[in-house]
Amino acid sequence: MVQDSPSNSTTSASAARRLSGGAIASLSGVGLLVIFMIQNTQRVRLDFLFWSFTWPLWLLTLASALLGALVWFGLGVIRRHRRRVERRRARRD
Repeated sequence: MVQDSPSNSTTSASAARRLSGGAIASLSGVGLLVIFMIQNTQRVRLDFLFWSFTWPLWLLTLASALLGALVWFGLGVIRRHRRRVERRRARRD
């Protein structure tokens, strides 16, 4: 039976708690978005095709960010699906 030395278990535990670069970038982006939304609370008039409505700018910013994140996530799903199909096809050949 092999036992982990105290230094190995401490190192692995601290490595598991570290944030990745992507997580740090995402948290920074969310923080900047929140600051922007807090600073921009005025209402704006939006005209799109034949619709016209008034929204607070923070809500428009949030809706735009969510739509962008949804598109980004969707493109990632499509890319992973295409790679999976290519790997399956390569295994068959």
